[in-house]
Amino acid sequence: MARAVPAADDPDAGTQPSRRVPLDEIKRYVAVYNAVREAYVDPVDDAELMQSAIRGLLFDLDPHSAYLDAEDADAFDESTTGAYSGIGVEVIQLPDGGLRVVAPIDGTPAARAGLRSGDAIVAVDGVPLTPANHEGQGPLRGTPGTSITLTVMREGEAAPLEIPVERETIRVVSVRSRMLEPGYGYIRVGAFQVDTAAEFQRQLKELQAGGALRGLVLDLRSNPGGLLTGAVQIADDLLDSGQIVSTRGRIPISDAVFNATPGDLLAGAPIVVIVDAGSASASEVLAGALRDNDRARIVGSRTFGKGSVQTLLPLDNGDSVKLTTARYYTPSGRSIQARGIDPDRELQPDGGDAPVRNGWSEAALPGHLRGDEEEGLAGDSAGAVLEGDGPIAAALAELKQPGAAATSAAAPGVTDDGATPAPALDDGAAPMPPASEPAPAPDDGEPGAAAPAPSEPAIEPAAAEQDDD
Repeated sequence: MARAVPAADDPDAGTQPSRRVPLDEIKRYVAVYNAVREAYVDPVDDAELMQSAIRGLLFDLDPHSAYLDAEDADAFDESTTGAYSGIGVEVIQLPDGGLRVVAPIDGTPAARAGLRSGDAIVAVDGVPLTPANHEGQGPLRGTPGTSITLTVMREGEAAPLEIPVERETIRVVSVRSRMLEPGYGYIRVGAFQVDTAAEFQRQLKELQAGGALRGLVLDLRSNPGGLLTGAVQIADDLLDSGQIVSTRGRIPISDAVFNATPGDLLAGAPIVVIVDAGSASASEVLAGALRDNDRARIVGSRTFGKGSVQTLLPLDNGDSVKLTTARYYTPSGRSIQARGIDPDRELQPDGGDAPVRNGWSEAALPGHLRGDEEEGLAGDSAGAVLEGDGPIAAALAELKQPGAAATSAAAPGVTDDGATPAPALDDGAAPMPPASEPAPAPDDGEPGAAAPAPSEPAIEPAAAEQDDD
């Protein structure tokens, strides 16, 4: 089991935020508050007004910080088990109320209906989406068996698409596997949930039942993330030693380093990881850990670039605050935030067409948290969505090359045409005590055993930034 240990000393890590109360700004707020409650054209409930003010504190921070009412907080917890009612899609709420699709989840109504990474959902049943639509469970969740029609804007389409989808109880199967040919296994991880790491171990053992594997293709395409602990545990399963990921924030509890423990379940057999523009957060952590430790070679397209940690702060009324508290760093010290992971070998979509680049990524989100290496990355530099079996065949061919497991260190960033892309370097929510209580120090034991250890928010609720609906 990987161990979380205190991060290396950082001169900025111990700096405490100023505790000075901004009295002038507080007085200005009270003046506006009183003006609204006394002079607005219709009466405004005090509780609703205060709730709106609290939400406003978080709205302009970054797309992943949010206020969750009790219903949304419950949905957040529910989705970590992979069972809820909706259409099965990871989305990010846009400032205008629209929803940007990070990725449809394998085997769900959204995937069967043809939703794609990068699609923008602008209306449901003909009603344009606004921020108010996301209060409560949001516009995509609902009773199983009911149908909705999504109005979708898609890159390359001249007119909006009308896509009917029927809600159902979503039971996400996060891990699938098969033998590609004798000696070569394939594991698809579609999301990181509570049982994903255990299921990965089980299915890997099944693949090895007929004998040791000569290599493994690990498919993380359009994997939007989930629980960081799942990604850390899978990395630990495939590493004998070395760092997996570190987190750095402004306060000491946000700093942690996750290291691998001895025991590589593949006994050193080579690994090739497939990623694309829909690979985000915990999937980027896993890909970065395997490559930086010279354990795997990465093929596909540049990933989404979601490299920040969110911490869930429970409040005394049952609501919660989801607050960005740290950035993720790969073992080489590179930040994933707004940069993503560049593949060692860039793949083209099936059929050899030019990559479909939706122009969306973490770097393209309004108000996103700045990354260390994001200059010039928005728009056309975003990765491509890679569908079909072509990338799997390409990964298998890569796997059979001599020294496949170590070539990423010898020739980082080489594409099919010999070009070298720019250098590469999640979304977590670990429960913490209410804001009124002091936060405990990080546990130096197993990350799954310590509540404050950084983790990535699971598939998130409808009112949050990256949601599972």
